[in-house]
Amino acid sequence: MHVRVYVDGFNLYYGGRAHAQGAQGWKWLNVRELAEAVAGRRWAGVVVDRVTYCTARIDSVTNPSGHRDQDIYLLALRRARSVDWIQFGKFYDKTKTRPLARKGPAPYFKPQLVSAAHPVVVQDAAGVDVPGATFMVTVADREEKGSDVNVATHLLIDTLSGAMDAAVVISNDSDLAFPVSEARKRRPVGVVNPHAARTAGSLRAIDPAAVAGQWFEQLNFADFAAHQLPDPCLGYAKPVDW
Repeated sequence: MHVRVYVDGFNLYYGGRAHAQGAQGWKWLNVRELAEAVAGRRWAGVVVDRVTYCTARIDSVTNPSGHRDQDIYLLALRRARSVDWIQFGKFYDKTKTRPLARKGPAPYFKPQLVSAAHPVVVQDAAGVDVPGATFMVTVADREEKGSDVNVATHLLIDTLSGAMDAAVVISNDSDLAFPVSEARKRRPVGVVNPHAARTAGSLRAIDPAAVAGQWFEQLNFADFAAHQLPDPCLGYAKPVDW
C-alpha cells in the first residue's frame, strides 16, 4: 500500500509539548519513521512514498534561538529524507482583545471566563461593586497562518490525481474536517491526533460515502520519544535543550 503523509508541523509540535510536560527527548522527531509506525499498525504492507510537512518560519528577530533551532531541525529533516517536501505558511503579528479566561478541566479544556470577585472587584462610576463583571485584556499575538490550508491542498491534489493508495493526516485541527471527509470518499485516510486532548469530533466522524479502511489514532509521549532522528543527523546536531 503506497501512502502519503501530510503533517501540520505546529499542531504536531504543540501536541508533543503537551504530552512532554517539560520532559526532553521528543523534539528531534523522525516524522517519516513515526508515520510508518502508526500507519503500519493499521494497514498491511505500508510504503510511505511522500511526507509533506507544513509549517512556518519562526521570526529571527523576535525569537532568534527558536529560529536557529527550527532551521537546524528542518535541515536535518531534509538531509535524512524524513520529509520530502516542506510547505511554508507565515506568521502574522497583531493584537487581540478578549475576555480573561482560565483553562477548563480535561478532556476538552474549554475556556472558563474569569469574573470580578473579591479581592479583585470592578466598580461603577458611583463606586458600587459590579458583581460578575468580565475582565477584557489586550495582548500581543503571533498567529501562524496557512498550514491547515496547505495540508488540505496537498491532500486533495494527491487524492484527486490518484497519486497514492491511502493517506495519513497528522493534525487535530477541525478546520481539516471537510477536505479529509472528501478525501475519505476516494481513499482510506488515517487521522493522527498528536495532542493529549480528545480528537476533534469532526475528524472522527466517518461519512457513509467513505471507502473502507478509515481510522483515527491519538499519539502519546512514547510515540514521540521512540521515533527520533540520530544525533548528530548527517552533520546536524540536535539543539542542546531538545
